[in-house]
Amino acid sequence: MSSTARDSYNVRILGQPLFDKVANSCVLMVGAGGIGCELLKNLVLSGFKNIEVIDLDTIDISNLNRQFLFQKQHVKKSKAHVAKESALKFNPNAQIISHQANIKDSEFDVSWFSRFTVVFNALDNLEARRHVNQMCLAANVPLVESGTTGYLGQAYVIKKDVTECFDCEPKPTPTTFPVCTIRSTPSAPIHCIVWAKSYLFSQLFGNSEEEEEDLQLKDSDKENAQELEALARETQELKQIKDVMGTDAYAKKVFDKVFTSDIERLLTMKDMWQSREKPVALSFDTIENEQISSNGSTTQNGLKDQRVWSVKECLDMFKDSVERLSKRLMELKEKNNDSILSFDKDDDDALDFVTATANLRAHIFHIPEKSRFEVKSMAGNIIPAIATTNAIIAGIAVMKGFAVLRGQIDTIKRTYLTTVGRQRPILMLEDPAKPNSECKVCQTVSAIVNVDFKRAKLNDLLETAIVKGAELDAEEVTIMDGSKIVYDVDLDDNLQTLLTDLGIQAGKILRVASDDGDEIDLVLQGLQKKKINITQLKDIM
Repeated sequence: MSSTARDSYNVRILGQPLFDKVANSCVLMVGAGGIGCELLKNLVLSGFKNIEVIDLDTIDISNLNRQFLFQKQHVKKSKAHVAKESALKFNPNAQIISHQANIKDSEFDVSWFSRFTVVFNALDNLEARRHVNQMCLAANVPLVESGTTGYLGQAYVIKKDVTECFDCEPKPTPTTFPVCTIRSTPSAPIHCIVWAKSYLFSQLFGNSEEEEEDLQLKDSDKENAQELEALARETQELKQIKDVMGTDAYAKKVFDKVFTSDIERLLTMKDMWQSREKPVALSFDTIENEQISSNGSTTQNGLKDQRVWSVKECLDMFKDSVERLSKRLMELKEKNNDSILSFDKDDDDALDFVTATANLRAHIFHIPEKSRFEVKSMAGNIIPAIATTNAIIAGIAVMKGFAVLRGQIDTIKRTYLTTVGRQRPILMLEDPAKPNSECKVCQTVSAIVNVDFKRAKLNDLLETAIVKGAELDAEEVTIMDGSKIVYDVDLDDNLQTLLTDLGIQAGKILRVASDDGDEIDLVLQGLQKKKINITQLKDIM
């Protein structure tokens, strides 16, 4: 179909006034995955001609069954770039700019967001969604938020001072597990997977100084506190073993430590096994020399990802993945000694390691093993994505965009794809909610601060933006970067430090809290010439 013919149909459907607004608008789409592919196709077919797409990820073969803009030859290529090229086949006259980047990068600051008429979120990452929500609020740009979970989904509009924002209602907290269960008494496959991903992988290849979220500890839990002390001892032993990383002996030393010695140590705690089945320590040499049956199905038929590996296969994969990950980490450390590896469900080396070690641990504790596919789903907290759900929600999101361009933001209903009882999924509409007066995100006063990041120090920000601009006492404020305190009256060591050396760059939002309860969000932007220039600081107090 020619672009002229397509435009004529869109004019009939939308009407000339709305069609003109669509054609002349500039929209941003964040995320080019399941919803994003459907959404980008809808945007170009609906007459949107100026679109920017951003996504950090590359295409994985597992994406191909539902992310229809991608094909087999695109695997390992940028989602954003390939989505752009595929979408242009639907409408070659569209102007699409693609970015393979993190939306939280400093170049995507408030001034960048303010260029857009509407922003469409197509993300599955909670922190990224919160960031886009904050940036759209600061830039005063309407945000069409959307998401799906299996057969369920939702789409709604967020606008500063008109509707509630993404953070007005608390989000469910991630599931966590007691340290004692993960370390000593696992009883389900997920316990072994969390141990492999959040403990062992982190200790060998990640940041061993940080506790992973999956291993949270309550201060009042004495049993957990004792387990954490034991965990710390074992961690120190692993650190000593890491000295031989890169040698042929490394994999065996790790194996002997976590699958033999640590298990034998647990067996000495006889009270622990009075009402539980005792674990069985593994022997590296025994598995090497003979086949040990698994606790799950080990049929050799079918795809390797879909079947449960034998214990011997797990050992082989453990050795191989340790070698691959060690090589990668050592190469990174040659350039930067602080380099680490982080678990990513789409990282084949990391997933091989977690699958192998989780299943070896499951075998020890008589727990059914899982296939690599199942481990990926559980380790990544993945709820199966349904292509039809993505298509429905993407279509609704574009219709929300039409309503925004009509100027109907205060009356745009929230739309939910949901189920009632045992009925098939239905669409439910809900009136837009007003901003939550207690929300710490949209109800906090914000100020845009233009900064020359090549020269500006923390003290410049404190004196110019906070003391002079907001008229607050430097001795009565705290400056927070997320959950990290960068300044208060008792922590002034950073005052003469460049903002960039503190990890503070363009796009950062710093929370300033005064002792009397006032709070301000400082939205930082880059500036070429002047050190600090305050804008939009009127009526702060």
